[in-house]
Amino acid sequence: MIHAGGCICGAVRYEITGEPHVAYVCHCADCRRQSGSAFGMTIVLNEDQLKITRGELKTQSRTADSGRIMTRYFCPDCGTWIFNIPQSLPTSRRVKPGTLDDASWVRPTVHLWLKSALPWVDIPADVARYETQPSDRNWVVPSSRPG
Repeated sequence: MIHAGGCICGAVRYEITGEPHVAYVCHCADCRRQSGSAFGMTIVLNEDQLKITRGELKTQSRTADSGRIMTRYFCPDCGTWIFNIPQSLPTSRRVKPGTLDDASWVRPTVHLWLKSALPWVDIPADVARYETQPSDRNWVVPSSRPG
């Protein structure tokens, strides 16, 4: 299965091959700021599952609320954040599913940083929940299966 996406201005396009390892929602202040909403969403892939098919990306690195360094890749023309790479997992690609042409198939199964969640956000009962960043990274490390 191939899923396509891109930035808001169309200068950057990408393809995802195969299924993501996990889809999650983060309620930390950083993710709320970057999304301009109540939370940020992410799908986790192996690096070989993501291919930029048009355009070039600009990068910006910062320290996340978790204390980890994250490098963001975004369109230099419109600023749309396409994906990020955590310093601690350099073969991982964390794609922002709002940039997919069709994100209807994405269903988060994990919610992080619930201690920062806005009080009116309803979180489904059937998802994993963490008050902050879990110390166990097994839930988010991409598998080694081919895309």
